[in-house]
Amino acid sequence: MVAQDFEAVLKGKYPGKAHARRVVDLIRKKDPQASGVLYLEGRHTKLLEDNDSPEPFRQRRFFYYLTGCNLADCFFTYDMSSSKSTLFIPPIDPHDVIWSGLPTTIDDALRLYDVDEVKLTTEVNASLAHLAGTNSNSTVYAIQDQVSDHITLIGFENKDFQLLKPAIEVSRVVKDEFEVAMIRKANAVSSAAHKAVVEKANKASNERELEAVFLERCVANGAKEMAYHPIVASGTAAATLHYVPNDAPLAGKQLLLIDAGAEWNNYASDITRTFPLNGKFTKEAREIYDIVLKMQQEVINMIRADMHWEQAHVLAHKHAIAGLLALGILKGDREEIFNARISQAFFPHGLGHYLGMDTHDTGGNHNRQDPDVLFQNLRLRGQVPEGAVVTVEPGIYFCKFIIDPYLENPEQSKYIDTSVLAKYWDVGGVRIEDNILVTDFGYENLTTAIKDPAELEALMASS
Repeated sequence: MVAQDFEAVLKGKYPGKAHARRVVDLIRKKDPQASGVLYLEGRHTKLLEDNDSPEPFRQRRFFYYLTGCNLADCFFTYDMSSSKSTLFIPPIDPHDVIWSGLPTTIDDALRLYDVDEVKLTTEVNASLAHLAGTNSNSTVYAIQDQVSDHITLIGFENKDFQLLKPAIEVSRVVKDEFEVAMIRKANAVSSAAHKAVVEKANKASNERELEAVFLERCVANGAKEMAYHPIVASGTAAATLHYVPNDAPLAGKQLLLIDAGAEWNNYASDITRTFPLNGKFTKEAREIYDIVLKMQQEVINMIRADMHWEQAHVLAHKHAIAGLLALGILKGDREEIFNARISQAFFPHGLGHYLGMDTHDTGGNHNRQDPDVLFQNLRLRGQVPEGAVVTVEPGIYFCKFIIDPYLENPEQSKYIDTSVLAKYWDVGGVRIEDNILVTDFGYENLTTAIKDPAELEALMASS
């Protein structure tokens, strides 16, 4: 398969109308007689509670999915019978122009966004009343608690606040060409930033310096927003899955784990790399790294449309058990160890999740109440369709808070050799994460950041 030319694709328009049609089809699967209007509001400008500055803007994902519009204070309607989409943008405020410059105009919006008509927000209620009047029995579909107080839906015979949001959530699982291009672009920028971190690591003295390197490369390449707060964890801090401080000194640490990804126009990347801070893996760190890399490669190789994600998660755990048995950290029968869920002590999180406009994207069917501890943290359940983008992020961690309870339980501790385990505490943790497009022939890896251990060492040596 020839890789997508994402830059060429991104010269087009975000396909909001195609998304609206898919959402309507999904609503009609639940209610074959559904007719009326989809109504959505964008994120509204809101000041911070203790000063006159606005909160950082983050567009509502449901609104963006049908519009491709990243402007604040906007509204949207989609007439299901005529397939006509209308975007409502704020009128020009002369006072605001003095401070912020000219805003997007109606002509600009028609050129930028995949909508049929653009009006001003002062016309929303009149337009809704007109749409309600065209069909005496029509329904307005909106999202609960996302309808402003000044908006009136009184003209509609029926109001449905239940079907629209889950229909968009399901639709978002399968990505079209433009969405894949956005994720691919986010991966390209983030992969370059990961490379820069590896190159600068032996000159840094603190985690925050490497976080700054990552952010600088992303912003310099046009991606100002991060998909999530970067995790830059050195040494034993890498055993904290969502480590936040990013401010510890690097001296004397074996590994650095960096889990960081930029957004491209609201579409996320989610990449993790782990590498030796002094440029050379220790024996113990390399042994754990090789196990995790094998876990990831074996899982990626089994990805295909309609696979069951639980099977991939189980496969990753079985490779973790095999690797830890070979090192002597685990002991006993492989199947007994798996059935006793001992590997959960070293690999406590899920294998991956859907990726899209959110890092943990919609449609994953997470079930924290699963009676099996192996699946409680799995953010993706069931079959994975063609066109989905998933993360594959196995890891092995040496976290005393998690492992010690296993050591204190005789039925579990009999499978762990504490004398061998003692050699690995300072490794902290290893995670490797790529973003994978599920295709009709199997998969395509969208992440280009270096992960081969020899290449990582060579890159650090050359820098």
